[in-house]
Amino acid sequence: MYYRRRMLRFDIWFTLLISFGIGWCAGKVAELVLPAMYESYAEEHVIADGDIGGKAGPEVFQVQSIDDILSHDTFTIVSHGIRYRNRGAGYYHGNYFHAVELPSGEVVAAWINMENVQYDGEYYSSDHTLPVGKVVWADLTDDEYFMQQISYGDPLTRTDFYVDMWGVGGAMDQEDYFKHRVDGVQAIVTIICFPLLHSIGAKLGLFPYFFPPRKKKGEEEQKGEWD
Repeated sequence: MYYRRRMLRFDIWFTLLISFGIGWCAGKVAELVLPAMYESYAEEHVIADGDIGGKAGPEVFQVQSIDDILSHDTFTIVSHGIRYRNRGAGYYHGNYFHAVELPSGEVVAAWINMENVQYDGEYYSSDHTLPVGKVVWADLTDDEYFMQQISYGDPLTRTDFYVDMWGVGGAMDQEDYFKHRVDGVQAIVTIICFPLLHSIGAKLGLFPYFFPPRKKKGEEEQKGEWD
């Protein structure tokens, strides 16, 4: 069996290369203004302490097991060090979840507002108190790819619910905020630049047209007279 080898024309990959370069530069420019934008964004998405996704005070029940989770309307989880960030994680319906181990050894999926995680002492070795959470019933197995990601470490003990520690109006993590916007700027600029640069190159006679321009009526008549 023979396979036909297809290669992009020089004008296409050259224009794509230039467009990617411009998009990359646009992303770097965006990174310069994003810190100020994020500060304003975070101020608009502040969650009150004690609310879902907000900071958990000493009055919030600290669960030890799934039974504790299911028997309390709201609660928090205390995780040693950053173990809650070092297990499986993945996107479920567009939101980023972490596999969090409970003191009992059971593992649950949690949507965490990282801005409201609290800890005292050394970041990597002290206990981290996660934001206030609640149970949300959902069949997590309906997303097979998500299950593969979040089960990178130990598998989830329960897949019929997740813990919402994000709440309503919570601010996106700064790293995710930057990444989404930089990627968006780079993609949009690249998409706009590619046809624009190729069109300019075609008008200058450097590239062939994707779609040859239509000749004006007068030009067609003039060509007919000479023919």
